[in-house]
Amino acid sequence: MAAQAGLSAPAPGRRGVLPSFPPVALSAEAVPFTPMSGDSWQPDSSSDAEKQFSRCAAKLRALRADSGQLREELNLLFDQLLSENYNKTFDPSINIQPEDVCSLLKHVSCLVPLSQEHLVIKLCQLSHRLLNQLKVIMDEQTLDVLVNYTASALKVCSSWTHSDVLLALSTAVYGNGPHCHQHLDDLLGDDGVLLQYSSLSQPNMELRRVALTCMANICLRIPGQPPLDDQYRSVCFRVFLKTLQSPKPPNTDELFYCLVIQAALKGLQCCLSGGKWKFGGGEELGSVLAVLKRLMFQGAPGVSVEWPAVLYPAPLPQYEGPAAPKPAEPPKSSEPPKDAAGPGKSSGNKKRKSKGKGKKTKSEESRGDDGEEEDRDTVPAFPRAGGAREGGRGEGEALTKPSASFLYPSWKRNSSDSEFSDPEGNAQSKLRLNHARVRQGALHCLLAVVKAVERRTLYGYWSSFIPDSPIGGLPPLTLLTIVLKDPSPKVRLCALQVLCAMLDGSRQFLAVAEDTASPRTSYTPFSFTLATAIRELHRALSLALLAETSPQTLTQVIKCLAYLVANAPYHRLRPGLLTLLWKQIRPYVRHRDVNVRVSVLTLYGALVTTQAPLPEVQLLLRQPEDSSGGSSSTPQDSALSWRQRDGMSSPPRTPSQRSSRTHSPRVPRTPAEGDGAPMWLLQLCVSLVTQPREDQSDSEGAGGSTALEPPPVRLEALQVLSHLVRGYFSLSQAYLCEIGQVSARCLGETDPSLQLHGAKLLEEFGTGIIQQYRAENNVPESSRVPINQVVQFWSEVLSGPLNGALQNEQHPTLQASACDTLSSILPQAFAQLPDKTQLMCITVLLGLTYIENYLVKTAAVRALGIYVLFPCLREDVMFVADTANTVLAALDDRSTNVRAKAAWSLGNLTDTLIVNMESVGVDFQEEFSDMLLLKMLQAATRAAADKDRVKSNAVRALGNLLHFLRESQMTRSAFQRPLEDAVRALVKTVQSEATMKVRWNACYALGNAFRNPALPLDSAPWSHDAFAALCHVVTSCKNFKVRIKSAAALAVPAHRNCYGDAKRFSCVWHSLATALENSEDTNDFLEYRYSASLRHTLSQALLHLLSFSQSQDMPALGASLDSEEGSGIRQYLIKYLRAEEGAGGGGGEETEGEKDAGGNSCHPQQRIGGLQQTVIRLKGLKAEGEEERSKEVVVLFLEDLLKTCEEA
Repeated sequence: MAAQAGLSAPAPGRRGVLPSFPPVALSAEAVPFTPMSGDSWQPDSSSDAEKQFSRCAAKLRALRADSGQLREELNLLFDQLLSENYNKTFDPSINIQPEDVCSLLKHVSCLVPLSQEHLVIKLCQLSHRLLNQLKVIMDEQTLDVLVNYTASALKVCSSWTHSDVLLALSTAVYGNGPHCHQHLDDLLGDDGVLLQYSSLSQPNMELRRVALTCMANICLRIPGQPPLDDQYRSVCFRVFLKTLQSPKPPNTDELFYCLVIQAALKGLQCCLSGGKWKFGGGEELGSVLAVLKRLMFQGAPGVSVEWPAVLYPAPLPQYEGPAAPKPAEPPKSSEPPKDAAGPGKSSGNKKRKSKGKGKKTKSEESRGDDGEEEDRDTVPAFPRAGGAREGGRGEGEALTKPSASFLYPSWKRNSSDSEFSDPEGNAQSKLRLNHARVRQGALHCLLAVVKAVERRTLYGYWSSFIPDSPIGGLPPLTLLTIVLKDPSPKVRLCALQVLCAMLDGSRQFLAVAEDTASPRTSYTPFSFTLATAIRELHRALSLALLAETSPQTLTQVIKCLAYLVANAPYHRLRPGLLTLLWKQIRPYVRHRDVNVRVSVLTLYGALVTTQAPLPEVQLLLRQPEDSSGGSSSTPQDSALSWRQRDGMSSPPRTPSQRSSRTHSPRVPRTPAEGDGAPMWLLQLCVSLVTQPREDQSDSEGAGGSTALEPPPVRLEALQVLSHLVRGYFSLSQAYLCEIGQVSARCLGETDPSLQLHGAKLLEEFGTGIIQQYRAENNVPESSRVPINQVVQFWSEVLSGPLNGALQNEQHPTLQASACDTLSSILPQAFAQLPDKTQLMCITVLLGLTYIENYLVKTAAVRALGIYVLFPCLREDVMFVADTANTVLAALDDRSTNVRAKAAWSLGNLTDTLIVNMESVGVDFQEEFSDMLLLKMLQAATRAAADKDRVKSNAVRALGNLLHFLRESQMTRSAFQRPLEDAVRALVKTVQSEATMKVRWNACYALGNAFRNPALPLDSAPWSHDAFAALCHVVTSCKNFKVRIKSAAALAVPAHRNCYGDAKRFSCVWHSLATALENSEDTNDFLEYRYSASLRHTLSQALLHLLSFSQSQDMPALGASLDSEEGSGIRQYLIKYLRAEEGAGGGGGEETEGEKDAGGNSCHPQQRIGGLQQTVIRLKGLKAEGEEERSKEVVVLFLEDLLKTCEEA
């Protein structure tokens, strides 16, 4: 090797710098050796490869094209450079600069003429080696030189050089496709050189493979760089697809063909990665999916079927057929069926491995890492998924029945040692390896397709990759077939990754699945088909869980189950799926591999999160530990109960007991039976977080008898605890002390991640307590956590390490989470905390609002916005003022997040002002600073012009402030202009194109302002604009909730003079009448559900106007009620008075509308009584002429209404 040659023959002059050491006799009395000082002699730290490169590069740079011995010198120097290994994994000390490599390659490209083909080959090999092994990122000039040189060589040099030239070109263009724009036409144009070499007519498989690799490297997108132009990407896509669709040419070696297919798959993956699907419609997508499905089974033993050229999406609803048969139970034994290898059994199947304990040596576990076969010790029977209905139910793959040899797990079929000779066995091994790589590449491509194609489009193809038929009939070839049957753990892992990607985000699609009702006999509903697919996924993944021996693949199986659990609608499925899964995964919490243990906890987190609280999961959580019915060890027997702790482990069992418990699970106990039993899952998580691990089986945990679980396990256990508390608080509340101790333990540790999760667990528990005490949740007092326990809990938390987390400026995320924890204290408990503890909480939060980090500031401002609503704090004028000043400062922050949360807190603060005004009275208003109130009004007005996230709460605050102002303040000159600006800001927001939430908040705010009797609605110049904006919105806005809020606002003023003159009153009336007439006109079904609530609010508003109308209003009212408009109004008013339209129209919106309009009772008798009072009042009005005639029309209209309602 070159390195050895360099040692034996150092460069000239090297010997002169080596120090000479005097000879020393070896004896006991000899002076010990001491190294020389650093300034005496320093060995050269450069590696041999680096020195060789520097020496040869210097010589090459010194050469000129007209040198006499140019060819010989180049040949020698190239050989010396090619003899070195530049891989940093081989020698980490190599430090060759990228600019030196680029400079050398540019210079040498000018020295080697294309006529010297041997030198051209060596230059290409050198270019490939340096760029590939040193991972050089080239500048554009070097890239241009190399691409131009190699492209020219392909045109000029003989064909025997083209393989090396293409290899150099592919290395140069790796990830640089967009930067080669001036050469792309020559490479990928109509007569492009790469298209010629990659065409189906190219007989040389090696040239075809390298050309496809080169195209793949051109399509490869490096993160942060622009993608390749769509024109060239489409050209490459078509080439890759045609290559994959074409059959193997005759007389072509299977191994070479596999290499070509691998290159095409890699290229297709590069085309699909990092963007949306841009390669045509359903036909192209179906073609890609069809070819990928075929290649997913490339080289699979016994698969000999006719594959369709195109997959079509399954029609929805699906098909008519007989009732689905009842699913059979999973096999009870792991023994394979006796006839599983009957017809397809090979001569080498006579010799089988005996079943062992499941333990494998390290070398055995690593088998199959590159796709080789891997033996398994526990193999389930092959899942017989029903039917062969794949892809549009018309695929040809069911035409030929797969042989039984493939139905039997291929990694259990051993060949005898004498079946192949050594060369034949080596060739077979290479072929199996490359077939596995083809399957792996196809699955990688399928994963890219799943990520690139819109989910809604992809759902139509699910049945081609996930079985949706009950057990029975021929087993379809799907992803689950690969998961259960492929001999390569890497291929199984890829199939599981595709399955995870398909399941991720599929909740909306799977939501229609249902099998709780009896199946129909005439046809199979789509909901039942989806439910069957979910059950098939459960069954197959459960079998994979039992059989899998590769820890990496086992981890992915459990992750896939977690995705399934997170997206499937178990409340619409027959119970039992989660029970079986719960029991099956339980032993894996003791698995030796830390990643498996983490994934198991992730799955438990999904189980306690999905549709929580789920009755089936509640039953499982209430079961005592010894009733789970699960085995005490995994099927792989990976770790033997190394967590032997009090309350954590079951008594030792004999193998027969273990077997009987595994195959005969107990029936889950009812809640009543298990009420007194501890929650096993909660105790497990507490133990994983706090207790030391007794068996040091993890390499990262070895080194002491008190080593805790690895951080990933502890963090995931804390996540599960948080999910438990959030979803099943009624069960978790009994563990108040344990959860407090776990959180305190985590907050006291040095790992910020553990501290963060400890704080979040406290926040979840505090939020659960608050939910219990909310009146609308109707939780009986006997079921709540007693208030004294809550006070004690928070007293201990606030006197513990939470203070350290609040002051930990090195970790802002932890500080922010600690602020959220403070905000989750129950208000009633906060009032009973010691005064110094209350003061500490307030002082810390006020101080943290001045921290520069936006996360901390946002959380602190939010917490203050919650505290200001506490009954024990809201009447404290000093605290309210301090909070107001803090919030005002945050409203000017440059971070949108801070400003949004500050606006929300300002809205809460102004809610407090209104509550105090109604409960305390004028005393609080007078005590509150006028100047601070003015600042709040101006700040909220400015915030109303901010982004929608800020604006939605800023307008809420404006409505409260305008409601809170006193008449003495409005008459002051300092308030008059800000008051007008505030109202105009609300009007502008109502009329704007902002989000609907912002607009309905603005309408509500105007109605809130109208409640202030001191507001000069009759004389203020802005009042006309306010009423005009509401009248416009109530008739024209597409969003019915905005219309409801605007109608409620128009019905708020309590006096006739608030509506101004007769013209404005008439405008308001006609707007409400028009809105009532058009209350059913909408093209959006989602809006139609609010139409009844809208009619309710509009009818109430019209009667509100009639209740204080005056004689000058009668002409307009009479004309309206006497016309066709009046007949429509009469129809809706009758329904309102009879209360015929109630909760069916819009839920809580009606109640809110009534409250906004003045709190009139919903009872029909009271509504009719109010109308009677209106009639009596109108009869007593003095009117003359036309006003008198119009008044009679109005009175007759109302009397007719009353008569109709009384008759009913």
